[in-house]
Amino acid sequence: MTLSNGYPAQTVIGLEVHVQLKTETKLFCGCSTTFGAPPNTQVCPVCLGLPGALPVMNDAAIELSIRAGLAIDCSIPPMTKWDRKQYFYPDLPKGYQISQFDLPICADGFIEIPDPADPDSTRHIGILRAHLEEDAGKSMHDEAAGRSDTRIDLNRCGTPLLEIVSQPDMRSSAEAKAYLQELKLRMTHLGISDCEMQEGSLRVDANVNLHIEVDGKKIATPIVEVKNMNSFRAVERAIEHEVDRQYDLWEETGKTIDDESKTTRGWDDNAGITFLQREKEESADYRYFPDPDLLPIRLPIERVEAARANLGELPGAIRIRLAQQYGIKPYDADVIVNQGPDLIAYFESAATGSGDGKRTSSWIQQDVMRTLKDRDIGIGEFPVDADSLGKLLEKVASGELDNARARDVFAHMIETGQSVEAAITALGIESVDNSELETLCQELLDANPQVAEDFKAGKQQAVGSLIGQAKKKNPNANPQQVRETLIKLLQG
Repeated sequence: MTLSNGYPAQTVIGLEVHVQLKTETKLFCGCSTTFGAPPNTQVCPVCLGLPGALPVMNDAAIELSIRAGLAIDCSIPPMTKWDRKQYFYPDLPKGYQISQFDLPICADGFIEIPDPADPDSTRHIGILRAHLEEDAGKSMHDEAAGRSDTRIDLNRCGTPLLEIVSQPDMRSSAEAKAYLQELKLRMTHLGISDCEMQEGSLRVDANVNLHIEVDGKKIATPIVEVKNMNSFRAVERAIEHEVDRQYDLWEETGKTIDDESKTTRGWDDNAGITFLQREKEESADYRYFPDPDLLPIRLPIERVEAARANLGELPGAIRIRLAQQYGIKPYDADVIVNQGPDLIAYFESAATGSGDGKRTSSWIQQDVMRTLKDRDIGIGEFPVDADSLGKLLEKVASGELDNARARDVFAHMIETGQSVEAAITALGIESVDNSELETLCQELLDANPQVAEDFKAGKQQAVGSLIGQAKKKNPNANPQQVRETLIKLLQG
């Protein structure tokens, strides 16, 4: 980008993403992680930080962290350990958070994302680290009727989080959104997290600043960490606002990274602005030290390789395979993959049965996904299974049914749960043999001599007017077959 004063500038963005791991219990105790329980009902002496209570590690969180690290091409070290991060918040009852400092469980990875500026290329986004930590509780501020009370819910205390820290490799809000979409897709596809932002199981902090070139010298505005973003769109808007704010501030004051420490700003989605919260703490402020109650964790190479072997096909590879194997467009493959493993399996089964990947992809995107959305159900609850859809579309491909009649059958199957054959019988749909079709078409040509004259004069589209008449006389007549028969008779 170029600033209004002519100086070239580059937006620099790094994201810190907290992903709640999909475990049944917390990181260091047996309390449930189920969302939505009444406040302070999923707590125990360990997550309340009561004297004498000792943590016991949840091995499922370690396993999910290894899978997550492999999914973002991180290296998994032979050993990791726990550290205490000291800070004092009302919703942190121990006065410290068990986290990881110098030996994280995952490091040095990357994600390839589509380049928003060039759909034919990709951007390489580095992953600095991914470390395990326990969540804090939740503060709820009540300022109604002039009061300023704060209530504390500690149900989230001890919930396992994997904090994934990117390199500052993103250069626009669109790239940040693309990165988040790809990261979420991998985490949900592998069952690592449900990534529901509205439930707090995926949270994003954005570190944003500008690199400005002035007289051949690069200067940088102070880094700002932006919090309180509750959707990917909010992340985009917050970054765009912060870039504009930092540029205006630099033009006004000339402040650079050497003049001012890193700050944290909150995002007000209604007002569309960021607001100052506090100066950002550095690692020394947290006084990290190894947790004396927890032993280091050894991660044998055999365990890592076993997790790698069970990782399965990642979304990026599935996109490529679907496009190549079923002959669909990369965009269509992306839409299907983004719906998750269950819909991918549904598509593959239906496409195999129909023998027509393109038609199957189109029907799933237009008809199946619309019905899922209208009924607010998942593909597992859809009344038409993949084999049945494949059989229906096979009949369309072979010419037994036209698209209009096939959609009638499809709608009947959804409402009744009947098979393809039963739905066809119930709707009174019958096949039309060639002789019957020829007789019908000849009658139409005899009754419409002008069509024959127009056709012989080179207007092949003239036969289109007879197709509707054919459907009125016989609703089971296939429009494509009617067209082909009319042309054959006219040319004969």
